[in-house]
Amino acid sequence: MKGLVFTELIEMIENQFGLEIADEIIQKAELPHQGAYTGVGTYPHSEMVLLVQNLSESTGIATAELYQVYGEYLFGRFRTIYGHFFDDNLTALDFLESIDKHIHKEVLKLYPDAELPEFKTIKKSDKKMVMVYKSERKMSDFALGLIRGCMKYFKETVKIERRQLSDIEVEFTILKV
Repeated sequence: MKGLVFTELIEMIENQFGLEIADEIIQKAELPHQGAYTGVGTYPHSEMVLLVQNLSESTGIATAELYQVYGEYLFGRFRTIYGHFFDDNLTALDFLESIDKHIHKEVLKLYPDAELPEFKTIKKSDKKMVMVYKSERKMSDFALGLIRGCMKYFKETVKIERRQLSDIEVEFTILKV
């Protein structure tokens, strides 16, 4: 996983839970680099899992909820860092549909070694989208948080249903309310 995802996680933990908690979970993880992530580095997914598990143990918040909170937070940070990917004339559903077709292609130009999840749009109308998230990392809670962050940014109210298709695929049905 790209280091940016880790640096932003640590920043969110520091801001929302405090420096003490951030230091505690990093020390407990016994990482080879002591949690000194760089935005352009590449790190094992297992480190993300370990950090979130440690945060869950320290805070009593379920890991699924933490991934969702982090996904929402990271969407906002992506907007700040990569503002050129955002067209305010789009709807949230249009933006989500552009992830694999446009955004991930641009990300791969910047980071050719990035291992990105798939976000495939199955069906879309003005009020409904069915999207399949596929990743060996099995981070659908994180994907759900990113979707919620997108809806918040575009100020759209939706109902999101989730259905497990396989061990690595989850279908999200997003309905505008």
